[in-house]
Amino acid sequence: MKLLYLADRESMRETGYPMSWDRLVSMPHGPVLSTTLNLINGYVEPSPGGWEDWVADKEDHQVSLRREVTTDDLDELSPVEIDILGRVWQRFGEMGAWEIRNWTHDHCAEWEDPNGSSRVIPYEKLAMAVGYDEKVAHEIAADIREQERLDQLFATR
Repeated sequence: MKLLYLADRESMRETGYPMSWDRLVSMPHGPVLSTTLNLINGYVEPSPGGWEDWVADKEDHQVSLRREVTTDDLDELSPVEIDILGRVWQRFGEMGAWEIRNWTHDHCAEWEDPNGSSRVIPYEKLAMAVGYDEKVAHEIAADIREQERLDQLFATR
């Protein structure tokens, strides 16, 4: 989960956009992608061609791919996003669960301890945490919200 969050964070830093377009939240053990965490925990009903076809059940706090994946299978991702995923894996992939948790607590300024609950991380806050000034961070967040609104509009038709 933390690796995926860090990939989204790095994508925001490099491109001004998240990779997953998931809802970002602070939880007691650090920042997470909300819907992705629900998928990992089995809280989302399976759909054909969806999560269950790609990802094996969680075991010992780990998920794994159900099958071998090639770059061609990742056609929804840009070469930049694939590069970001590789770099995040190189930097953090060997960390244990508690080590990466502690790293996010210490280095992700957008994370706030939600005191046993969860708290949404606004895109403005993430953008500023990765180096954008306040004005640009608000522009980025507004653009992301508009894209999400358009996606919802066309998804309902």
